[in-house]
Amino acid sequence: MPDLETVDVATNATPEDLVEVGTYDSIRAASLRGLVVLAMRQPYWLLPSERGVRLLVEPAIAGAARQQLQCFERESVGWPPRPIESWTGRPLHLVTPLLWSFVLLAVFRAQEIRPELTTAGALDAAAVTSRGEWWRAASALFLHADPGHVLSNAVAGIFVFAAVTTTFGVRRGWLIVGTAAVAANLFLAHFTRQGAYVSLGASTAIFAGLGALTGRAARSSWQANASIRWQNVLVPIGAGLTLLALYGAGGLRIDVGAHVCGFVAGLALGFASLSSNR
Repeated sequence: MPDLETVDVATNATPEDLVEVGTYDSIRAASLRGLVVLAMRQPYWLLPSERGVRLLVEPAIAGAARQQLQCFERESVGWPPRPIESWTGRPLHLVTPLLWSFVLLAVFRAQEIRPELTTAGALDAAAVTSRGEWWRAASALFLHADPGHVLSNAVAGIFVFAAVTTTFGVRRGWLIVGTAAVAANLFLAHFTRQGAYVSLGASTAIFAGLGALTGRAARSSWQANASIRWQNVLVPIGAGLTLLALYGAGGLRIDVGAHVCGFVAGLALGFASLSSNR
């Protein structure tokens, strides 16, 4: 039998008495699992073989060691989480949010010249549901009621969308935000079809982006530790909801329903999507 590698713990066991509790591809992987046994205050041995590196323990603790190793494997799923790359050196992560803000300002200028654009493109629930003008769910995201409204959304959007494109990648990030915002507007139009609901503004998309970031953080926390998943997930969701309450549910002429729907739609898509820095 080849020489055994063992930790420095006093024991009367001989190689013939040992029991295998796992076989691993490398010394590093086997040694990492050996730390689980060591945490039980028990010795372990590593034995190279044709199948890989065998992890051996004394017979008396073999059952308990296997159980602890199974817990370790379950809790190691998805860990460590994939790092989120910085946008440094990736100009599109910032250029596209700046371009989006410029488009908002240009469209608002067009609204001032041609006020009929506002009427034609706002999210009118009756027009969407009764006349089939579903495109209003998208066009309303680029229209604003006054200069303060458009300026606040243009500035906030730069920061939120830069974070989204950094986390998910440019194409996927904008796809998530656009899909979530349009879906939120369509839901609002259907939900309020019996009333005279009219809405406009990019804040639905901004809160969709915030929801997507929250969903991605929740997904990472969910994967980090299988034994306390729900506790992990509550932290980023709580932080996202706090931001929603602070910036999306107060003040005059605030469309809380649009903000909430955008956030929820973004949260769902962000949780379901894997990050991709492309």
